[in-house]
Order: sequence, then structure tokens, then C-alpha cells
Amino acid sequence: MNLPNKLTLLRVILVPVFMAVLYLDFPGAAWVALAIFIIASLTDLLDGKIARKYNLVTDFGKFADPLADKMLTTAALLWFVEAGQMPAWALLIVLIREFAVSGLRMIASDKGRVIAAGWSGKVKTASTMVCIILMFLPIPAILNTICVWIIALTTLYSGIEYFVKNKDVIATA
Repeated sequence: MNLPNKLTLLRVILVPVFMAVLYLDFPGAAWVALAIFIIASLTDLLDGKIARKYNLVTDFGKFADPLADKMLTTAALLWFVEAGQMPAWALLIVLIREFAVSGLRMIASDKGRVIAAGWSGKVKTASTMVCIILMFLPIPAILNTICVWIIALTTLYSGIEYFVKNKDVIATA
């Protein structure tokens, strides 16, 4: 297993650790969880850079990297819903988009086509990660609300863009 794949696997392993720390609820647990989230997020940046620079892109990485991202962000967003920092409708937008885009990619794959991550998907991922980090900090409620809206709107926009740019995949399904 190459280094990018090991970093992706590390991110997957860090998800239950991240959640366990939050549920253990010891003094400073949120700060420890935030540190774990940041480390896991940095593995995402690092594994992609290494894989592209050294041509270490693998089928495992193509599958596991976006899955690890979804696991990490969904875990954090679920925590925020449970903690009352995020309304469930915003998380629902994220989940529906992820299922829909994954379904679109499966249909495309059956036709021998790969749908790569688009610019808006990368913006969505980066802004979601930054907003999650901010939401762990003691920020004013209005900033928390702005973060929720940024997550919801970038997610919605990128999901719509995937379907508009790949409408031919669905038309022939």
C-alpha cells in the first residue's frame, strides 16, 4: 500500500477516534477532537498532493479518498446537529448531495466513464472543512449560522453542477 493510500486509511481510522473523544466528554475533549479533525483534514490535502506528484493514483485511492472525506465531514456535522449547532435540514442537504453524486458516479462508471471532482466540489470540501473547524471554536452564534449556510449552499451548488454537467449520463440511463 502506497503512502497516499495509507494516509487515506489513517483518515478513516481517525473518524471513530474523533467521535469517541467527543462522546467521552472529558475536559478539553472538543479541543482534542478539533486537533484530530485538523490532522485528518490535512491527510486529505497531503495524500492528494503526493498521489498526483508521484503518479501514485490507485483505484483504492479513487474509491477510498472521497469516502474518507464523507465519513469525516458527516461525523462532524452529525455532532453539530446533536449539539444543536446545526439544523438537521442542513445535514440532510449534505447527505442527499453525497448520495446523489455517488449514484451519478456509479451510473457513469457502468458506462465506462469517470466523473472527476469538479471545481465546485473542491470548493465545497474546502469550505466545509474550514467551517467545521470554525464551528468547534467559541465563535459568535451569527458566525456559526453563516458557516451552516456556507456548507449548505456550497453543497447544493456543487451537487446541482455535477448533474447539469453530466446530464447526458442520466439521459441515457
